Amino acid sequence: MELTFSPLSEQALVIETGTVINKESEQAVRKLSSLLEKQAPDWLVEFIPAFTTVTVFYDPCQFRQAEVEQELRLLIAHLDEVEAPTPRQIEIPVCYGGDFGPDLSFVAEHNGLTEEEVIKIHTSGIYSVHMIGFAPGFPFIGGMSEKIAAPRRKSPRLRIPERTVGIAGMQTGVYPIETPGGWQLIGRTPLRLFVPEQDIPSLLRAGDEIRFTQIDEAEYREQEAKLDAKHS
Repeated sequence: MELTFSPLSEQALVIETGTVINKESEQAVRKLSSLLEKQAPDWLVEFIPAFTTVTVFYDPCQFRQAEVEQELRLLIAHLDEVEAPTPRQIEIPVCYGGDFGPDLSFVAEHNGLTEEEVIKIHTSGIYSVHMIGFAPGFPFIGGMSEKIAAPRRKSPRLRIPERTVGIAGMQTGVYPIETPGGWQLIGRTPLRLFVPEQDIPSLLRAGDEIRFTQIDEAEYREQEAKLDAKHS
């Protein structure tokens, strides 16, 4: 696989693994991230994996950009021989519809389905977390069936409750904190995705495999109370 390097600033380089979001580019991002984590050079400040890129931030007082690129090329010369780390498998329980998912009916109508069919399709997939961004802990999750794809709202909501599950285009995601947003809201999970009191403040990470499961409101309230008590 041919990787391309582009300067982002005087202290950052973007490594592009492909121009299309697919398994090959996703695997390359995960392999590269694993390499940088295990063999972190002294000049590395941090790296940020995304859909088809890894952005590398470095200390410009130690190395110039050309030197950083040269070292990175040496580091990833045998990337194809590296095994991608085994993805973590995480289950996300969701209470669909009602006040928790006010747009479930729109997603169903838009695709000529019943609400129950939308839920069945959404819970039958195995999803991949491509990147964390937009808001602390917000996962951009790929692998959703086109059968339940839906456009963003024409007028974004000013406040979306934390833990709300949404759909936008071919992606699904979970709002980890209360924030404005334009995704179609289909449910809510009792899980906290943003846990600032922990060393790693995001429950999910790029490369994780996700499964959504359906729970009812009573189960939601019970799990929410237990999880909130655990983190309090």
